[in-house]
Amino acid sequence: MTEPSSKETSSVTSQVMIAVGMLFLAGCTTRPSPDVLHPVQLNQAISQPVKILVATNRTRDATRGGFGGTWSGELAYEQYEFSVPPDRKNATIIYPTSIPNGERQFIVIGRKQLPKKAFVQETIRSSKFDGTVGIFVHGYNYSYQEALFRTAQLAADAKVPGTLVLFSWPSAAAVAGYIADRDASLYSRSDLDFLVKSLSESERVKRIILFGHSMGGFLIMEAVRQLKLQHREDVIDRLVVILGAPDIDVDVFRSQLKDIGKMATPITLLVSKDDRALTASSLIAGERPRVGRLNIDDPIIKEAAAKERLRVIDITSTHGSDGLGHDRYASLAKFGAQLATFESSRRSTVGDVGAFVLDAAGTVVASPFHLAGHIVGTR
Repeated sequence: MTEPSSKETSSVTSQVMIAVGMLFLAGCTTRPSPDVLHPVQLNQAISQPVKILVATNRTRDATRGGFGGTWSGELAYEQYEFSVPPDRKNATIIYPTSIPNGERQFIVIGRKQLPKKAFVQETIRSSKFDGTVGIFVHGYNYSYQEALFRTAQLAADAKVPGTLVLFSWPSAAAVAGYIADRDASLYSRSDLDFLVKSLSESERVKRIILFGHSMGGFLIMEAVRQLKLQHREDVIDRLVVILGAPDIDVDVFRSQLKDIGKMATPITLLVSKDDRALTASSLIAGERPRVGRLNIDDPIIKEAAAKERLRVIDITSTHGSDGLGHDRYASLAKFGAQLATFESSRRSTVGDVGAFVLDAAGTVVASPFHLAGHIVGTR
């Protein structure tokens, strides 16, 4: 092997700096403090109350009333109730100010701590509970309050039956904390594993949807892999794994799939070829390709999807709000019914896997089909 030239080293350094700069620009907006977690008494009628359950292995911030970015040795459980603005045109979240406005802002109107037993009971308490529990796992550079408010948006737009659960791991919530966040996500896999097993102990829980964004997808795959190594097929068979813009090295993902094996419900990947945040992640990782940027026009990808029993859905047509195309998953919540229909109608068929596209109307278009002048079918 030869040493890289100074010109090559300079080029790599420049690429990394550009990548970090892209992530920095994405994090330049004003970020909410833990103050937004304090319940507010609203005078106006609440048009759309939303309940959220949280399990977190972050360390509690006793001074400010939230949870920080350091690692705790145990899980804490909370329940929140939100007032959600009625006329939301996109997935953008407007945080409460000193003068709360329920017509425009997401506002916490109730909060309480729960013991583990009560937490599990709350997941199935709703009269609308249909046997399905949804768990959202956030990605890199999220504070506790940001992850919580995003979960409220997802729950409100998806109109999920019952209560959505947030698993919040100790992200440093800092642009420069990418490596620290990757370590924190690995640290958290046993806690997510424990949460999933705790919920699966209830006979009323028939299905657990694990929905992870970005680095949260990496954490989910590690937790499922751990369940497989524990021979917990009884739990794995109830899992539905959906990864939005997964920040996972392609070769690492292949290794995870090898360990996990075929799942009763195929893993779903929501990908975008123009996700600039994952471009930055790839550069930081030495130009290693990320799963969330798979190109479904590539015959190799289509063949791999069929071979590995994956659903790879291109969501490039949906709109994001972060300027990087990395948070498109948040806009998909309103298409939950269409995606659920796609899953239930195809779960046991030979056409259950392959490459698909989510069109602008939120419809999953199966192959073969025409999109932007290209045939991207899998059969």
